Amino acid sequence: MIGMLRGIVWVAETDRLILDVGGVGYLLHMPLSSLTKVRQGEENVFFTHMIMREDDLSLYGFITKDEKDLFLQLLSVTGIGPKAALAILSAFPVNRIKTAIVSEDASLLTEVSGIGGKTAKRIILELKEKMKDVELEDTGDDTSGFGPTDETLEMLLALGFSRAEARSALATVNKKGIASTEDQVKEALRMLASR
Repeated sequence: MIGMLRGIVWVAETDRLILDVGGVGYLLHMPLSSLTKVRQGEENVFFTHMIMREDDLSLYGFITKDEKDLFLQLLSVTGIGPKAALAILSAFPVNRIKTAIVSEDASLLTEVSGIGGKTAKRIILELKEKMKDVELEDTGDDTSGFGPTDETLEMLLALGFSRAEARSALATVNKKGIASTEDQVKEALRMLASR
């Protein structure tokens, strides 16, 4: 099992990257929350988890141990596979997800594409006890750990973009130091249109 990799980010895409480790390129499937923190050409260390199936061998990477741990907890839920677990981690910061589970906020989880009401309730039912020691955070800041404002994010969601698309664009916009909501939205729309 591969638990950690250190290497140079060779290619970074919207949901994966290729990590050059001593001349070998490892394809890591990753949540958006981790991908927004890496840059092509930089050396990084990733916590990893390998999933082996009959016809597939996939490697999943995470910047923090918390992300990896939550990914594994989500995989333990009946009916949640790697794709759904990554979608949840891409939509919200780790603490926000844990807070939603502990406070039984199924509506937050259903904002994730592919997660319906029954699945959200199952996640809460199966993980709430495992997270009972989690301190509830103030959920007023929907963008904890990302940077963009609630208002900017809500505008992009209202325009029909998915939460993952909006967060991805806004994370990049935030790195450029754009402060006003109007300018953030304009730049995000420019980026989303070019994809």
